[in-house]
Order: sequence, then C-alpha cells, then structure tokens
Amino acid sequence: MSAVPATSLSSESIKSPAREIAGIAVPVSLEMVIQLVLGFINQVIVGTLGAVSVAAVGLSGSLGFLFFITLGALGSGTSILVARRAGAGDRHGVNTVMTVTTALSVVLGALITGAVYFLAGPLLGLAGGAADVTRVATPYLQVLMVSLVPGMLGWVFSGALRSLGHARTPLVATILSVAIESVLAYSLVFGVGPFPQLGVVGAAWAIVVANTFKALYLAAQIYGPRHLAELHIPPPRSWREVAAPLLTLTAPIAFTEFAWSLGGFLYAAVFAHVGTQALAASQISANLESVFFISSFGLMSAATVFIGRSLGAGDATAAQGWLQRILRAGLITALVSGALYALSALAVPVLFPRVGPEVQQLAVIGILITAVSQVVKVRNMIIGGGVLPGTGDGKGVLIGDVVGAFVIGLPLAIFLGLYTPLGAWGVFLARGLEEVSKVIIFEWRRRRVDWPRLAHEQAGTVAVAAH
Repeated sequence: MSAVPATSLSSESIKSPAREIAGIAVPVSLEMVIQLVLGFINQVIVGTLGAVSVAAVGLSGSLGFLFFITLGALGSGTSILVARRAGAGDRHGVNTVMTVTTALSVVLGALITGAVYFLAGPLLGLAGGAADVTRVATPYLQVLMVSLVPGMLGWVFSGALRSLGHARTPLVATILSVAIESVLAYSLVFGVGPFPQLGVVGAAWAIVVANTFKALYLAAQIYGPRHLAELHIPPPRSWREVAAPLLTLTAPIAFTEFAWSLGGFLYAAVFAHVGTQALAASQISANLESVFFISSFGLMSAATVFIGRSLGAGDATAAQGWLQRILRAGLITALVSGALYALSALAVPVLFPRVGPEVQQLAVIGILITAVSQVVKVRNMIIGGGVLPGTGDGKGVLIGDVVGAFVIGLPLAIFLGLYTPLGAWGVFLARGLEEVSKVIIFEWRRRRVDWPRLAHEQAGTVAVAAH
C-alpha cells in the first residue's frame, strides 16, 4: 500500500484545530460565496430586462439545480472516500476512487443532459409558470443543462482536492471561472463588442464556458505536474470494490439531494401560482440569502474531511472532537451571516430598481423572515450534509429532508400561500418551519451514531454505517 503524498497532510500536525478547520472551511466558503455572488450579478444583469426575465431564470434555475445538486452527490461521495483513503495512507485507493467517480459523472451527466434538453418545455410547464415566463425559461434551461457534465466533474475534482489537503486550488479555479463568466454573461446578454446579443440565454452560455474551464483546470491540477493522483484503468474487481461503497454513500445522498432540490423547485412552483411578482421576489431573496448563507458552507466540507480522516485512522475520539468544534463554528457564522442577510434588505430597491415596488416589498419581507432561520439552517447543513453522510447514515438524511420538505414545509406553503391571505408571506414562513423540523430529526440521528464501533470498522475499510 503506497502512501498519499506527505505534503497533503503533514502540515496539519503543527496547526491548531481552529486553523485546521479554517484551512478547509475558509477556501470552500470563499469559493461558494464567489460563485453565488456571480449568480447574483448575473441576476442583476438579467434583472435589467424586467421581472419576467428574473422569474424565468429563477424557474429554470430551480429545475436545473435539481439535477445539478442530485448528481453532485458523486462529489460528496468522492470527498468522503478520498478522505478515508488519505487518512489510511492508501494512494492507490485514491487513484481508483477518482477514476470510478469521474467515469460515472460523465456517463450519468450526459444521459440527464440529453433527457432534460428535449423535455425542457414540458417540465417547465409542470411548474405552473405563466406562458411568457415559460417561453423565456425554456431555451435558458436547455443551454444551462449543457454545463451539467463539466459542472459535475468540477465538483468531483474539488471534493478530492479538499480531502487531499489542497482546498485553495478549487478556490483559485473558481476565481478564474467567475472572471470568465462575468465578462461573458454581460457581453452575451447585451451584445458587447464582437459578441452577439443573446438576451437571457447569453447568461446560460457563459455558465457553460466557465464550468468547462473549471473542470479542465482542476483536472490539470490533479493529474498534471503535482501528481496528486494518477490516471489508470482499474481491473474489473477494483471497479466493483469502489462502486459498491460509492453507491452506498452516494445513492442516499443523491436521493436526499434530489428530494431537497425538488422541494426547492416545488416551492418555486407555489410562488409561481401565487403570482409572477411573488416568484421574482422569492428569487431575489434566495439569491441574497445564498451570498451570506454560503459563508458557512465550508464547514460542511470541513466536517466531511476531518471526520472522514479520523474514522479512516480508527480514532473515534478525534472524530467527535472535530464534530463539536465545527458545530460551534457554525453557530458563530450563522449568527453573523443571518444579521448581515437581514441588513441586505435595505439594498433591494437599489440593486433591483426595475422589478417594481411590489416585488421589492415582497423580497424584503422574504429576507427578514428567512434571516431568522439561519442558525438552524447552518446546523442542518453541517449535520445533514457532512456528518450523517460521513458516518454512513444516509437514511437519517433522507428522513430529515423528506419529512421536512414534503410532510411539513410544502403542505404548509400550499395552504398558507394559496388558501390564506398571507400569500407569499406564508410560503416564506413555511420554509422556515421546514428547517426547524429538520434540525429535530438530524439531532436525533446524530445522537444515535456509535462512534467507537464506526471508527473500528472504518479503519481499513471504505464504507460502513454505524447504526
């Protein structure tokens, strides 16, 4: 068994736990913040075209995100398995995991892209958007789906790099891709210089180019001169040995991510039934929320990496110690980001002057209601997105996401939004109550983890559930 390069992990022994967490969490959070700021900038650009364009991008983006986040579970599975193999010093295992997940990403991504491309119109029609919104959203979604395969590869490569101790590399890739996408989005939407004026669709083409660049850049960092992993075709037995635990980890994550993103799409559909103004307001508030909420996103990756490494090394005490440190960090970041998000309501009229006063007012209300739930939402992200999947408890994540969205949140959203005078207010309230129900379920599942047994079984293995 060959060792993972010492440069990936050796420096950790001289760092404090807080610095180790920051070494993973800060680059990941910055990466996500930059990506979402870009999405926000793109929405501001599209917002100059009017409320219909904002609603169209929001509706098609919600549907496209459903597939992106579901297949992105392969990136989560890759990060968990690479962290465990790195913790065990198994470089060959890292190489095999990378080959299998890369191949699966390309095949599954291509199949989903083709299906959604040809069914874009009917799928958007099911969401209940107005005819003018659906007409603009359909070509945007078709182009957006072309970026699925490179987007998935970017997630897989980013997850592997973080688990190998190179969290800043994906950040650099994101900064470069954001620069490309920003320039292209503005140029293609308005037809600047030699670029054609494509309107809303131009923003989608910018995403395609940026995702492709990012995937190629990260692949070069992994397989190029740094030699973090090696390209090789494993024998059939090795494919099965990796694919089985990968699916054990990924399938529950993928299903819960699908359920979560489907819930987001259905919330968008409820807003659409309330009215185009409500849908546009929900997209504005959601994009602003993402800019601040994602500042805590890196803590989920930190939980995956540090708990995974500790379990791979057979150290249950260290795994639990990392969990408590990361949860404390999450509480602090949630309080700060929630306060800043609430203050961002003051900027809505300035950032979106052309969407109309009704949309602006609804967006401000949505921001203030949602800001209250940030503490439980960040905790849900850490436990449901990092801790439970890393311990093999995909069932717990599934229960929390399905019950929270489809038993509590969405029924309340439909009732309060469509059958009471609350309207859009009621839908925002329902989303907050969904997060409260999820935190109760995730805490219950977390307390059931048998850490000593899991650490004993994970030392030298790939995936075992401790329940």
